[in-house]
Amino acid sequence: MEIILLQDVKSLGKKGERVKINDGYARNFVLPKKLGIEATAKNLNDLKLQKANEDRIAAQKLEEAKQLAAKIEEKSVVLNVKTGEGGKLFGSVSTKEIAAACEKQLGLEIDKKKMVLPEPIKACGTTIVPVKLHREVTAKLTVKVQEA
Repeated sequence: MEIILLQDVKSLGKKGERVKINDGYARNFVLPKKLGIEATAKNLNDLKLQKANEDRIAAQKLEEAKQLAAKIEEKSVVLNVKTGEGGKLFGSVSTKEIAAACEKQLGLEIDKKKMVLPEPIKACGTTIVPVKLHREVTAKLTVKVQEA
């Protein structure tokens, strides 16, 4: 019997794959647990339409990420912080503060978890912060830290 998998099954394959399995295994395990459906012409057509829709949505999200990356890279964020002697900061600048400044200054909501900051910023100056917007798109945000 041919089955279209609705979920990843360890011994059979990945979601959306068309696999051939024994009739008993299909009737007693795969179909009752809703891990797959029978590969009829209607179900195959539905699978094809669903994949086309998912591809279209993925392409749309990629395009949106590219547009947001272009907006981020053409602007910069300025943070005013308290400093001690020699221009050293009291504490450090984290991604949370950078995200809040982006929303306030640029009007862009950027998730702090998408910012890749290996270590917090502890000195005044300009820093390039990579922002991972999509699996294939990473923008570079310019952050200027100044004395208050």
